[in-house]
Amino acid sequence: MSKQVDKINTQINNLYNSILLLSRNKLFYTTFDLIDTFQNRIHLVFIHISFIFIKSKNSKDHKIYKNFHQKVFDLIFNNIETNMREIGYGDTVINKNMKSLTKTFYNILLDCEKYRSMTKTDKTIFFNKYLKLNDIKNIINNAEIIEYFNKYEAFCFDLSHDSVLQGELKFNYK
Repeated sequence: MSKQVDKINTQINNLYNSILLLSRNKLFYTTFDLIDTFQNRIHLVFIHISFIFIKSKNSKDHKIYKNFHQKVFDLIFNNIETNMREIGYGDTVINKNMKSLTKTFYNILLDCEKYRSMTKTDKTIFFNKYLKLNDIKNIINNAEIIEYFNKYEAFCFDLSHDSVLQGELKFNYK
């Protein structure tokens, strides 16, 4: 039993680390001109993981992965809380922020469920709502963010469930 728990924890950590690598890609802060803030990084994690969750939810075997995804969710939010404590936030601020971040995550998840049917304008509004650019007037970079996430969403839906469970997210943009 202990070996099975260790294996699941390793898989969860692998998936989390893969999502972090994708979300910390310097492409977001150079080519796409996003501001490198704690909030932008968290929102990028939320957007990336949302497509993974949606892919599994749309599967006929989604109940098998429900517990796995709950553990991934818990790990993400536990790590965010730990990072906030390391930055120096107090308990009151952390509790308020965690409540807000949970709500934001679910809003992003709901928006990502509709992503395929969104128009370019809807996608622009979505990304402008959650991701802040260095230069607000430079919305042209938003088209590249849309292209990135169009390709990422297609990549996620082509993944096998075993790849998701193993944390094998080898997405390369361009």
